[in-house]
Amino acid sequence: MLEIKNLAVSYGAISALHGISLSVQAGNIVTLIGSNGAGKTTTLKTISGLLKPKSGEIFYDGKNIAGLPPHEIVARGLSHVPEGRMIFSNLTVLENLHMGAYLVRDKKIVRRELEFVFATFPRLKEREQQIAGTLSGGEQQMLAIGRALMSQPKFLMLDEPSLGLAPLLVKTIFEKIVEINRERSLTILLVEQNANRALEISHFGYVLETGKITLSGDSASLRQNPQVKSAYLGG
Repeated sequence: MLEIKNLAVSYGAISALHGISLSVQAGNIVTLIGSNGAGKTTTLKTISGLLKPKSGEIFYDGKNIAGLPPHEIVARGLSHVPEGRMIFSNLTVLENLHMGAYLVRDKKIVRRELEFVFATFPRLKEREQQIAGTLSGGEQQMLAIGRALMSQPKFLMLDEPSLGLAPLLVKTIFEKIVEINRERSLTILLVEQNANRALEISHFGYVLETGKITLSGDSASLRQNPQVKSAYLGG
């Protein structure tokens, strides 16, 4: 569904990605793990059009989307839940969710997607008129994911969904990611520092180190890899 070929990205004179290649099969959860500064967030931002690649190709459904503006990429079915959630803190929960559906013209579809989000995250239904900035960190993460789902994506990118959350909420968020993947056959690319959790729920994984893919394989094998254990799993 997604194939990246020799993608290079720079911030001015500083090179962030050094010609990485990876692929994501339809219906799978694929995780990208690595330490801070490895280039994980840069990868997602480049796929979603927030950064322009220096070189390389990004194929989505067989078409090269590298360098397209973000709104065109969203319209093609890719949604991005950014690191730090980036909700509209002065709007209500409901208004945030409607912002996620700004490209959807059919009100029946908007209502249907809203029902799905509320069924997935009942806490959001309870707080639909609450100002989003007053939600807890876990509720804001639910809202960020819910807002992305409102655009009817076929491909969802999640950047550090467990960041700053209490362990119980981390468990809940990861369970919801699996549920969304299963119920919607939604393809997911997950960037996550909690490598153990990410490899538990994903089908396939890539290890990114200083802008280069150093390891890849099915997630079960990566969890048993001594190098991965030592560097990311505390083994």
